[in-house]
Amino acid sequence: MSSEPPPGSGQQPPEDDPFRKQPPPSGDSGSPYGSQPPPYGGDPYGGGSPYGGGGYPADPLAGMPPLADSGRRTLARIIDMILVGIVVALLTWGFGVNEYDVNADKVEYGKSFAQSLVAALLYIGYDTFMITKSGQTLGKKWLKMRVANLENGSTPSVQTVLVRSLVLWIPFAFCCACVWTAISGGWSFFDKPYKQGLHDKAAKTVVVSTG
Repeated sequence: MSSEPPPGSGQQPPEDDPFRKQPPPSGDSGSPYGSQPPPYGGDPYGGGSPYGGGGYPADPLAGMPPLADSGRRTLARIIDMILVGIVVALLTWGFGVNEYDVNADKVEYGKSFAQSLVAALLYIGYDTFMITKSGQTLGKKWLKMRVANLENGSTPSVQTVLVRSLVLWIPFAFCCACVWTAISGGWSFFDKPYKQGLHDKAAKTVVVSTG
């Protein structure tokens, strides 16, 4: 059986991607649910099998490593936020762009917007570059997990990661800060059966363990 999904089924994992989904051994569904079908059945985005029929079992997780623990995901996100936050603070301090300056009764909100813009660009750029390269940010690498396409287990494309990053970081930078991060990432604690945050749902990705 070929390890490639059939033509026309969506994004194709590149030949040299070591993380692309492998077909389970003969007689083994490879599903984390054992011999039973997944609780919610097939592809969460419609169409039964994520490949439109044939090739792999209906469960998109078959042939992939186990899903990463949501607590570890949260810790990895905190690590990444601290690392990028340090760079944001240094850049905005170096260019004299603070969150806000109070001079008598005047508040300069323009500087607040500038800092938010710098933060958004750095967080989005960091996530997009790192995850497109290896499926891992530094936090995820240190805690042994990676982002994968739900469809085929491969490392997400630039377009996919950009969607994921925009959903996560634009609200964070411009309006809701840690509240949105908690909502979007915290969704994975309750989501069944794929443990997806809201940003994962938008990009059709999952986070799996690497060790």
